[in-house]
Amino acid sequence: MSALSPLNRAFQQIPKRAEKQEGPQLHETFVDSGVVDVIHTVDHQVIYGRRGTGKTHALSYLGSEAAANGDLAMYIDLRTIGSANGLFDPDSAPITERAARLLVDLLGQFHDSLLNAVVDDDSLMDDGRFVEKADQLIAALTSVRVQGEVERTEESEVKAGVKAGASVDAGAALKSVQLGVKIANETSSEDRGLNRETRKGAERISLNFSDVARALRELGATLSSRRVWILLDEWSSVPRDLQPYLAQFLARCVLPVHKFTVKIAAIEQQSNFRAQVDGVTIGMELGADIGAHVNLDDFLVFEGNEDRARSFFQGLFIKHLTAVAATTTNSPLSQLLTPGINLATTAFTDRRSFDELIRAAEGVPRDALYIAARAAMKAGQGKIAVQMVRDATRDWYHGDKMTGLSSLAQARRLLEWIVTEVIRRKRARAFLVNYADARDELLLALFDARALHILRRGYSAQDRPGERFDIWGIDYGAYVDLTQTQSAPSGFLPIFEENDEEGYVGIDVPMQDHRAIRRAILDLQEFYQAEGQSAS
Repeated sequence: MSALSPLNRAFQQIPKRAEKQEGPQLHETFVDSGVVDVIHTVDHQVIYGRRGTGKTHALSYLGSEAAANGDLAMYIDLRTIGSANGLFDPDSAPITERAARLLVDLLGQFHDSLLNAVVDDDSLMDDGRFVEKADQLIAALTSVRVQGEVERTEESEVKAGVKAGASVDAGAALKSVQLGVKIANETSSEDRGLNRETRKGAERISLNFSDVARALRELGATLSSRRVWILLDEWSSVPRDLQPYLAQFLARCVLPVHKFTVKIAAIEQQSNFRAQVDGVTIGMELGADIGAHVNLDDFLVFEGNEDRARSFFQGLFIKHLTAVAATTTNSPLSQLLTPGINLATTAFTDRRSFDELIRAAEGVPRDALYIAARAAMKAGQGKIAVQMVRDATRDWYHGDKMTGLSSLAQARRLLEWIVTEVIRRKRARAFLVNYADARDELLLALFDARALHILRRGYSAQDRPGERFDIWGIDYGAYVDLTQTQSAPSGFLPIFEENDEEGYVGIDVPMQDHRAIRRAILDLQEFYQAEGQSAS
């Protein structure tokens, strides 16, 4: 007998990363959180989201939808382009050379994707103009020049000669006399010239943006009504100093092409789309060169969106469990996953346990998959209970999220300070951050590590004109151990009531004066003063 029930075993078998799934399975397991209507447009866009929020899954789904409509979808994982030495070692070559290598590798993958599209599509295979323009594109990527000294040498040589000779041979025998005469005259001449050019230096990639842009425009012109979707995933894996060069190339060569649509998946805090180089701005401007960005972190917050969050995660788990069941013949799991199944009562002891999982995931689907797998392991043959979710959340928080902060000692101290200030002292789960502090490096590091979460953007108080605040929350794993103690949070946001008594409000913060909300504002200066420095 297995230590796990069929359902709990299936939770372990769900692929936790989108790249581990095949294309058809990615499409089948995709659950729309409302983002498809926003990104399924021909506009160029940047899709932001922290790790695990579903950027890769969304791009893959978008690509499959585009292909189903007859368009060409080119999904490119930017982690796979360039060599480690060429990209990450700033001493290996000048930055422009490193950027050129990156661009050539990127366009090489794009060209390979085009060839695959030709093989899979008979109409493209028979289109001589398309194949010709694809070849011209690769020609624009392969020019190489040698940078360094040039040494020229000219040599010439003339040779002439004359050779003459004569000989007489005579011989006698008993019955005959033999006489032979041999005359030889040989003349030769040779005139040879040699021009020699020696280049001393290193080969450098020569990438002409005009040639590449022209090749892309002419390629697009052969596609009639079809569109090319370039889906660039893992933008933030490109070194920050090279990102503006890649953005400059896209802005100059790709974004203006009428038949091309570019979607970029990136982590906001690790992205750098514009920079100043020798007094000149390079890159692209969000909102101008490329459309307004979409942030997946804003779609699945549990607070204030309970019903939508339940619906999404119910669909997420059902689709993934169904995909797992399809891999096994006569799986008992298939008998459990009947149409209309309520996962909250089938896999969990009650809806409260399921809600606990959704709250613990903090809007990050991948975290939900990992926490559910750990909780199912603890459940064994039974159903998942609230305490199992809490234990799994604590394990995941310390085993994954805190590990990512192991090299950021000051960020960890800031997190401990926030937990003390907000949870232990104010007994709240959330706080307000002024826009002036929203780009603080330590705060963003905690957000990127998913130890803190932005729950709502753009709150303002009546008596603070021009000032805006975001509502931030502390990850559930950071205080799950306090939920059964006297330090357990009593409410969401701490405020002062009219009689100056302490109180709490939900995520829909009423428009109150600063006297009421000042208790909820996080003052980073207090932390930095204790650290003996000013805020970054």
